[in-house]
Amino acid sequence: MLPDITQFLWIVWLGFILICVIIELLTLDFTFLMIAAGSLGGFGTNLLGAPWWVQILVAAILSVLLLVLIRPVLLRLTRKGADPTPSNLDALFGMTGRVVVPFGETGGQVKLTNGETWTAETEGPTSSDLLGVGATVTVRAIRGSVAIVAPTGRTPQP
Repeated sequence: MLPDITQFLWIVWLGFILICVIIELLTLDFTFLMIAAGSLGGFGTNLLGAPWWVQILVAAILSVLLLVLIRPVLLRLTRKGADPTPSNLDALFGMTGRVVVPFGETGGQVKLTNGETWTAETEGPTSSDLLGVGATVTVRAIRGSVAIVAPTGRTPQP
């Protein structure tokens, strides 16, 4: 005689909750935490003796409600004190610099205001006399390791 598996459904709930918490610790996105919290509702209905389909329904409804209502608030709160200063490549867009190697057919080099020297190409067809050594340029995009620049219209200083 086989035991009734629904008698041990509480073990499945606890295992599922534990797995969701472990995944949440790896992702830190509050998604699996909300699913684990919703599954606690399913576990609670199991302890109250509800049928298995009611347990799953309660867990699903609670998980969806938590994902829709609580998760966005938690994400906003965790990013509240974050530094809004752009970093990495985002910090380069709009940065100005000076041409250090004149532009030819294959581009040139620019030294940006942050001190980095980049291989650069022009954004479009630009007169080579506008991009001589000392000309001021602005970074418009980054393609791989090449800065795409455009002249700022300022005249080079001797």
